[in-house]
Amino acid sequence: QLVESGGGQVHPGGSLRLSCAASDFSLYYFAIGWFRQGPGKERERVSCISSSKGPIYYRDSVKGRFTISRDSAENAVTLQMDSLLPEDTAVYYCAALGGPMGTMCDSAGDHDFDYWGQGTQVTVFP
Repeated sequence: QLVESGGGQVHPGGSLRLSCAASDFSLYYFAIGWFRQGPGKERERVSCISSSKGPIYYRDSVKGRFTISRDSAENAVTLQMDSLLPEDTAVYYCAALGGPMGTMCDSAGDHDFDYWGQGTQVTVFP
C-alpha cells in the first residue's frame, strides 16, 4: 500500500514537499511515479524515478521547479515542489512499477504501474 502525504494550500511561488511511503514492501526495487489530476483535466505524469539507478523523468512544465528523490531511510520517495503555480493545483498520486520496466520508468506507460496511492490535494491560489 502506498500512502501520499505533504499536500496543502500555498500561494504562488511557494513550496511543498510530497512524500510517498510504503509500509509493507521496499520501494528500493520499484520505480516510483508522481502523477496529478487537476480539476477538469486528464491525469498526467509529473515525474518518475527508476529503480536500479535508472533514468529520472520530469514533464516539461515542472523541470527546474520539482525534484524527485529517494529517502531510503524512510522507505519513501519525495517530490520537492518549488515555485508553485496555480496550474499545479491538482490531486497528486504516487504509483509503483516493479520488474524490468521499472528500470526505465520514462518508457513505461501509466497502465504499467502496479500500485497506486489514494492521492493528496495540492492547491495553489493567489
